Amino acid sequence: MTVLDNIKLGRHVRLKTGVLSGGLYFGKAQREEVALRKEVEARIVDLLEIEAIRKKVVGTLPYGLQKRVELARALALDPKILLLDEPMTGMNLEEVEDMARFVLDVNEEWGTTVVLIEHDMGAVMDISQRVCALDFGVKIAEGTPLEIRRNEQVIKAYLGAEDVTYTRKARL
Repeated sequence: MTVLDNIKLGRHVRLKTGVLSGGLYFGKAQREEVALRKEVEARIVDLLEIEAIRKKVVGTLPYGLQKRVELARALALDPKILLLDEPMTGMNLEEVEDMARFVLDVNEEWGTTVVLIEHDMGAVMDISQRVCALDFGVKIAEGTPLEIRRNEQVIKAYLGAEDVTYTRKARL
């Protein structure tokens, strides 16, 4: 499927036309699909900067662009809360920076709350307003990125006990 088809697929549960009229692509179904396509092009394709690839088959795209299409498909539902599980895994630095910017844009421009599960602590600290740190499934800290960065339990869990002194000097 193309990028545009994937994004529209994310919105299919909100379409009102039935299977028969949708299959015949006539009347109300056609008008609804055209309106959906315009909305997807205007809001999501522009936001995620994927105009140039919207007609390409997703399986042929580089990994970072495939992840962007996944985000676009999730945004097609126009969620109030967006849950993202490791959206930056396997990406290079430039792709991580782009994805972080898109996540911030979704939050700021659309007013969508984003809950992000991510191991890239640099990205988490850059884009988060609040952070909850876990150690083997147990919450060890919650607060602003600055509070988490300075939390002794977080430093110990993520950097090891012997690195605490070095890390504190480097970040203070």
